[in-house]
Amino acid sequence: MSKSPIKNKVSTVFIPVKDIGKAKQWYTKMLDVQNGEEMFDHLFIAEMDGTGMVLDKMPMWKNEQGEVQPLNVPAIQFATEDIHASYQFMKTNDVELVTEVEHDKYFVFKDPDGNLLMVCQE
Repeated sequence: MSKSPIKNKVSTVFIPVKDIGKAKQWYTKMLDVQNGEEMFDHLFIAEMDGTGMVLDKMPMWKNEQGEVQPLNVPAIQFATEDIHASYQFMKTNDVELVTEVEHDKYFVFKDPDGNLLMVCQE
């Protein structure tokens, strides 16, 4: 069997959004994203440390109703050095929190498009 040419590295995650401008503003505030680039009228490529993040209106993946389903499981995890400070920051900014801090390690929240995301203590 030959070795796979695909690297065992996650390079970028895509997050489905309805409005690039609103999503960009929200993620910029919540994740302290400093820079990024809007492309093709449906993408915002955020400058991130480590794995990249793209906010995408996903025009190719819309259903018959013209909608893209949000991530309904926390498939993307953001890192923190202080889980309790992060939880409080989200709470102060009226982010919809799905769980409390669990096992003193992580919590799940929703972005404005209803995507379930996680923050986890490094």
